[in-house]
Amino acid sequence: MRVLATAGHVDHGKSALVRALTGMEPDRYEEERRRGLTLDLGFVWTGPDADGEHLAFVDVPGHERFVATMLAGAGPVPAVLFVVAADQGWQPQSQEHLAILHALGVRHAVLAVTRSDLADPEPVRADALRRLAGTSLGAVPSVAVSAVTGAGLDALRAELTMLARSLPVPPADADVRLWLDRAFTVRGHGTVVTGTLGAGALRVGDRLVTGDGTTVLRVRGLQCLQQERTAVRAVARVAVNVHGSPDGELRRGEVLLTPDRWLLTGLADARVTGEPAAELPRRAVLHIGTAAVPVSVRPLGEDTARLGLERRLPLRVGDRAVLREPGGSRPPCAVTVLDVRPPRLARRGAGRARAAELATMTGHPDGAAELRRRGLVRRPDLLAMGVPVPAKPVAGQWLADTAHWTRLRERLAAEVERHAGEHPMEPGLPTEAARRLLNLPDRTLVDALARTRGGTELHLRQGRLYGPDGAGPTLPPPLRAAVDTVRRELSETPFRAPEADRLAELGLHRKALAAAVAAGALLRISDAIVLLPGADVRAAAVLRRLPQPFTLSEARKALGTTRRVAVPLLEYLDARRLTERVDDQRRRCRPEERDAGGRESNPIP
Repeated sequence: MRVLATAGHVDHGKSALVRALTGMEPDRYEEERRRGLTLDLGFVWTGPDADGEHLAFVDVPGHERFVATMLAGAGPVPAVLFVVAADQGWQPQSQEHLAILHALGVRHAVLAVTRSDLADPEPVRADALRRLAGTSLGAVPSVAVSAVTGAGLDALRAELTMLARSLPVPPADADVRLWLDRAFTVRGHGTVVTGTLGAGALRVGDRLVTGDGTTVLRVRGLQCLQQERTAVRAVARVAVNVHGSPDGELRRGEVLLTPDRWLLTGLADARVTGEPAAELPRRAVLHIGTAAVPVSVRPLGEDTARLGLERRLPLRVGDRAVLREPGGSRPPCAVTVLDVRPPRLARRGAGRARAAELATMTGHPDGAAELRRRGLVRRPDLLAMGVPVPAKPVAGQWLADTAHWTRLRERLAAEVERHAGEHPMEPGLPTEAARRLLNLPDRTLVDALARTRGGTELHLRQGRLYGPDGAGPTLPPPLRAAVDTVRRELSETPFRAPEADRLAELGLHRKALAAAVAAGALLRISDAIVLLPGADVRAAAVLRRLPQPFTLSEARKALGTTRRVAVPLLEYLDARRLTERVDDQRRRCRPEERDAGGRESNPIP
């Protein structure tokens, strides 16, 4: 299927033309048919062509009071059937509709000069083609037709068929963003919504989330051109029977989305063309898809502005939209979304700096440029912005600009060195402290930086970062003397740990003991028990000579120590997999593990 919208001045024969082309009535309301005036969107389609494809039309109203409705119909559609009457020529709404199409960046169209049976169509055709050529539509094919006599209809059908075949086919795996143009209830089926599926595919059973991100719906049924379908691929007019929607929640202007793929934003930086940014109204309405959302406008550069949306929308970089002043007294302006996660402008001069940055943006998604601007960004967030991923993650889902990552690595090395100099007894910089110092959003980035090769070598050990030599604390002379005293006493009675009073007498408080343990001078068994390094292996060797299994009392006697030491020491050996419990009273030594050469290996995993 291919989908086109109509466009043109009121009463130029748009509805009559699509009625003649399709044999279907686009005006759904009796009042529309009685007055001969389209008031709302109409939906009709042709039968299949030689390739089996249908051509669907979204018929829009032409009256100036219904420009918002016209925008809702034309917004999601990639091509247009532009209509000008031969007996009236170019009119105000012809111009406004053309300005809207240009603002939306529509590039595909056919011009139909209607009522060619009432007046010479050539002057109007020439004038209209000249006007269209100066917009995004460019040079377009044109046909003079009469819906009354049928003259030119076959030629118009041929041009529309060629146009349809030239339209780009969107990827079937694209994320769904279905702007709704109708929502109603069908007895026995529940809520049904309709819209133009511009990209991606829908299947029965799919999950979709509402535009505010709060409600997940299930696709219970699908129709395309009033035929039941199990799946529909873009581009297509679709009717979707959804389950899970509260009454009244869905209506025109709402949107259904692929879950977890879209970023809802209430703030966007954009390029605005049509008039200088400084002259834009401070309050306007942003039209995108079928939505019309009030926005505040803050000019930044000559053609850039920050838009504050009254409600959040699923916008992506490169989206085209229309900015209109309420009441439509000014011509519509074209909007190209540049950034859907803009930085705060809190400091003096931030606005000017941001304007200079926005001036370099093209509005075409550029992954490398976006990564340079942000330094760090999560892969799902970049995709949700509509920007391709330019590199592999550095940690988890985090992407990093190469130059920014190098600077972070240099800063981290400097912070590790500074911390070691200021805290000789605790030289290892905690990773959480490093995260805060570098203002990183995730601690895994610190770990990844430490593992990155190049520059100063860093070592990560037990949640702390050390410099090139991986050195532990440098013990001041008084502390070194106290530790040496403990080591001499333990060398004579290796499993009789010093009492708390003895440690206090030597000045070995908690922080000092931690420094000695980190330096490798002592082995911490528990908060109150320290032994010589390697005492755990020596204790296991002593216990291995006992009849297996053994009790706590037997272990205590064999080690020549007290219950105060024996209990935490045995628990430590259990944790190191040197011993294991047999029951509540007894333990045994685990078998010695040996390597492939038959040598005794470290049993610690």
